[in-house]
Amino acid sequence: QVQLVESGGGLVQPGGSLRLSCATSGLTFSSYHMGWFRQAPGKEREFVARIFRSGGIIVYAESVKGRFTISRDNGENTVYLQMNSLKPEDTAVYYCAAGRIYYTNSAGQYDYWGQGTQVTVSS
Repeated sequence: QVQLVESGGGLVQPGGSLRLSCATSGLTFSSYHMGWFRQAPGKEREFVARIFRSGGIIVYAESVKGRFTISRDNGENTVYLQMNSLKPEDTAVYYCAAGRIYYTNSAGQYDYWGQGTQVTVSS
């Protein structure tokens, strides 16, 4: 049974930082591209960042470029999202996703999803 479990969300002031983790089990982690997505209330789920199965290719959404860093540890079967200089508009539920075939920004192309972790940026 494949499981993706996000952690590390919480309440942070504008300008602060959080580090999200997504621990996986039940899949060959190094064979999967990994992505982070987010969904704010009343909005569609949107792409945040993705990392190639080997970690060699990384893509970010324009809205987070320069502030967020995605990384993975294939030995620990975990993907991370370091979020710095957080803004109120970053408030959302953040999801990690695993995709076997396509390396893409499209949420529909990912095979497995976590349950999400809430990030709230507010003073």
